[in-house]
Amino acid sequence: MYADTQNDITRQVVRVAQLLLAYGAESELVEEISQRLGHALGIASVEISISSNSLVLTSLVHGRCITTTRRTREHGINMTIICELQRICLLTEKGLYGINEVRKRVSRIEPRTYPKRYLVPMIGLSCASFCHLFGGDLAACMITFLASSIGMFVRLSIAKHHFNLLLNFAVTAFVTSMIAQVGYQFSLTETPKLPMAASVLMLVPGFPMINSISDMVKGHLNVGISRWGHATLLTVSSVIGITVAMQLGGLFL
Repeated sequence: MYADTQNDITRQVVRVAQLLLAYGAESELVEEISQRLGHALGIASVEISISSNSLVLTSLVHGRCITTTRRTREHGINMTIICELQRICLLTEKGLYGINEVRKRVSRIEPRTYPKRYLVPMIGLSCASFCHLFGGDLAACMITFLASSIGMFVRLSIAKHHFNLLLNFAVTAFVTSMIAQVGYQFSLTETPKLPMAASVLMLVPGFPMINSISDMVKGHLNVGISRWGHATLLTVSSVIGITVAMQLGGLFL
């Protein structure tokens, strides 16, 4: 294998690993896909080291090593991209894709999200469903739907302007909790506590926490602790927003 070819393959493998990390894949999957893709493209050995905000990848062919480092930045959870990268790896292993096709497919990958006009009411409906499961009456479910829908709209609007994620969660939790308090303020429901609890469930960072535990269990302590810390900060930010809203609403005696 020529040096230029090894360089090209290494760049594509590390790009795939970078995308997997950025869009929420667990560390074990990143290692597995990187090694399988490298082997399928003709690399004898692929070694990868993952940290909280970077990765180092080394490829070995006929005793010649190439090492490259990439910085990783979170772009949110997007399983569509992760599945597409796995599909590229599988088709490469079957011999259907070569390096040129892999490069072309990876360069075309773009995150796709649901339109806001569909996402906002569905989030509201899901939180209202939780309220119903918790035993809330019809009025409580309606309040939950309204509060969580507006909260999700605020969250998406803030994210569109690329504000800090911690600030986003705090402001969203504050707005959502302020609206959910109407059941207390105007005695609209027999279960006024449930909208307060159910409407902010959209802010629970469940996926990052699951990934962090998975990473730590599988030996990736640094990445796991980093993800756990980030998820904890998001939770604390949400709690701050909820606490301020409850304080302004006079719910703390």
